[in-house]
Parts: sequence; structure tokens; C-alpha cells
Amino acid sequence: MSPSSTEKIGAHCESPEATAEKIAASAEESWPRKDFDLIPIPKRLQYNPIKSFHFGILLNASFGFASTFTAANLYYCQPLLIEFSKSFDVTYEEVSRIPTLVQAGYLVGLILISPLGDLVRRRQLVLLLVMTSTTLTIGLAVTKNVQVFETLTFLIGVASVTPQILMPLAADMAPPERRASALSVVLSGLMLGVLIARVLAGVIGNFTTWRAVYYMSIGVQSLVLIGAYLMLPDYPSKNRDLTYFQILFSMAKYAVTEPLVIQVAIINIASSACYTSFWVTLTFLLGGPPYYYSTLIIGLFGLVGMLGVILGPFAGHLIDKLVPWYATLIATSVLLVSQAVQTAAGGINVAAVIIACFGLDIARQAQQVSMTTRVLSISSAARARLNAILILSLFIGQVMGTSVGTQVFVQHGWRACSLLMLALQAFQILVLLFRGPHCSRKRWFGYEGGLEARQRVVLEREKSRSSEGKKVEHGPEAQMEVPMQNSESLQSGT
Repeated sequence: MSPSSTEKIGAHCESPEATAEKIAASAEESWPRKDFDLIPIPKRLQYNPIKSFHFGILLNASFGFASTFTAANLYYCQPLLIEFSKSFDVTYEEVSRIPTLVQAGYLVGLILISPLGDLVRRRQLVLLLVMTSTTLTIGLAVTKNVQVFETLTFLIGVASVTPQILMPLAADMAPPERRASALSVVLSGLMLGVLIARVLAGVIGNFTTWRAVYYMSIGVQSLVLIGAYLMLPDYPSKNRDLTYFQILFSMAKYAVTEPLVIQVAIINIASSACYTSFWVTLTFLLGGPPYYYSTLIIGLFGLVGMLGVILGPFAGHLIDKLVPWYATLIATSVLLVSQAVQTAAGGINVAAVIIACFGLDIARQAQQVSMTTRVLSISSAARARLNAILILSLFIGQVMGTSVGTQVFVQHGWRACSLLMLALQAFQILVLLFRGPHCSRKRWFGYEGGLEARQRVVLEREKSRSSEGKKVEHGPEAQMEVPMQNSESLQSGT
């Protein structure tokens, strides 16, 4: 037998794995090896179509850390407004625009920047956003002009959407049975950033100058940037056949045509309004009769909320064991009970306030994790857009809760405000019950697909159906697709 014949027979006898490796090796030159075509990507973080990245606890925690100190950019300014007024020699009215500008910038970033996670390489997008916000923060720390400070504040708000890029990426990388846990860590980081920013800014600004707060922010954001470069895996861009404007249009389309997205957005608006109203009016409640607490003691109630945030990942672990619809139902029920405790005795006994603080915090986080898990299961190719819709609905709820809650509290008292929020909590359960746990994607109402609550059983059914080669449509709650399948990744990267 000739050598050429032997080579041909050997080629035909190669295993599928060996063939896949050869295909990957031949295509290796097409996978990017540099960030921005300038900076080498560490070899272990370069994309490999036949070897998926391991999404372990350390990487998940790094996502949470990055979320904490990029989201904090939005809230450092709030305790420092009086110091800004003195330093820039302007009125309180002028510096009161600063929190509004940073939130307006964040809204612009949510609409225009976060959908890019479905269009470009996310490693590069995260590096660029963190680099931009860090550089702009240098300007905040050194400027002596209030107009420049306000402009930079707006731009930092636009660039501080890094958590909204990391959240869908965590959903892509985590295995289906750990998706809620992975999301809960990133969300805990996001909410911790909201709480810790005010504490750090208040303490540092009280003992030194307000500029030291932004020097500290430069330092921690630099750590985030270095950590992202050393730990964040590179994935090919998704939806390369779509343009930026098509991405934006499709996001708007999802917001008005997907029953699950609309259902969850309505619940999210109501829940966010209740949560924000509670914390905004809590200052009025504890500062007045019968408590008359000082600002310091009122601030300590934020530690109760921080405890709820820290326990969030444990709630995510429990959510992984349930079909997400049931997790949402349980979390919303706890919200209802916590609000009922506040309504019954919040203005009478401080123990009721503490119970409500803890219950609302941990249940709100569990609710958001379970709803995010449901919505992001609709399409792995559109997770950044779907997440942006959820965050926009949360933002709308925050505005409603702040304005309506404050007005009702001032005009009618704490109990009337709490009763209104109690009604909104009950409204959420009603909206949730319109669609069952296994309702098909395009169905607006109903309970088709049964009432199975255990996620393990649902996944086993999925595996058995797949092994039989049957193509079955599933509701978004039951559909738990494997993230970043090699074949899909290969197609999107070529």
C-alpha cells in the first residue's frame, strides 16, 4: 500500500474531535488576538470555538466587583451637593442639576450604548467604557468650573452602563442550572454600588475634601480596568448581519410585541416604584414623630438594606432550583407581606420598619433576578437589548416612586403612602397570574404546559425530548438554552 493511500485512509478515520480541532486551527487566524488591534489579548482569554470558557466563582465575583464600582459613579455626587456649592461658589439650585444630569446620561447610555452588547465584541466594549469613565473622572477631580463638572457628569452617566453589558454576558457564559446564581451576583454588585457610593462619598467628603472621593473613584475604576483586561474572556460579536439602527429598532419591537417582556416590564415598573418610594419616604418617617431620629441613625438603616443585598446570591442559588415563574411569585408575595407589615405598624414600632427594610430588599432582588432569568431566556442573540428594556422599566418605576410616593406622603401621611404601595404590590401578583409558568412565547394569557415548579424536572424533560430528536417549542420560563453553543459561536464569528 502506498504512503499516499495510507494518508487518505488515515484522514477518513479521523475522529470528529480531531476534525473540529483542525477546523479551529485553520480558522485560528480569523479570531482576534488584540484588543482594538493594538493591545495583545492574554492567550487564555482569546476565543476558541471548540473550548468554552469556564465561568467560575472568581470570574463571577469579578463581574460583581466591576458592577459595584461602575454603578457607584451615578451616586457619589448625592451626599456632596453642599460641598459642591461651597467649592464652586454657586447656589444650591445650580448644583442640584448634577444628580439629574448623571441620571439623564445613564438613561442615554441605556438606550444607545447597552444594546451594542448584541452587536460588538463585549470585552472591547467593557474596556472602552471603563477607560472612558475613568478618564472623565480625572476631569471631575481637578476641574474648578461648575459647567465643566456638569458636562463631565453627564458623560460619565452615559459611560457607566458596564453592568448592563456584564449582565447578559454572565447569562451567556453561565450554565443553565447556574444562570440565576450568576445573575444574582452581578445584580448584587450593582445594588451594592448604589448603597456603598453614598456611604463612601459621605464619609470621605466629611473628613477630607470632596475631590478625594473622585480620586478614590479613579483608583477603583483603574482596578476594574486592569481586572477586565486580565480576566474578561473575548467572544465574537453577535448579529453581524444587523446594523446599529436595526438593533435599536428590534429593541423597540421586543418591547411591544413580546408578551413576557411586557408582563415583566409592568411588574418591574410597579415593584421599582414601591421600592423607591419606601426608601425615599423613610427619611421623612424616621425624622418625624414618633421617632425623631438623627440623620446618622437614619443612615444606619441603609446597613439593613445592604445585608439584604449581600444575601442576594444565596437567593439566586434557590431560584436556580425553581422554574423562574414560581421564584417571581414567591418573591412578590414576600414583597406584599413586607409592605403589609410596614402599612400596619411602620409609623408605630421601629421593629416593623426594620422587618420591612430587610424583607423588601432581599425580596426585590430575588424578584428582579428571577424576572431577568425569564426574559433573557427568550433569545441568546438579543440579551443585551432585552436587559436594556428591563433596566429602562426599572428606571421609569424609580421616577414614579420618587414623585408619587413623596407627594402622597407629604399630603396624606405615611399610612396612605404605604397603602398605595401595598395596592401596587398586589397588582404585581395579579399581572403575574395572567400567564402561567410554561406559557408559550407568543401567548398572552393562559396556563398551557402544566404547573411543574421544579427546574430539575423541566431540564430532564428537555434532555429526553432532545435525545428523541423532537423539535418542541417552549415557553421562555422553561426554555433554558445552552449559552454560546460552539456552532452558533462559529457562525457568528465567521
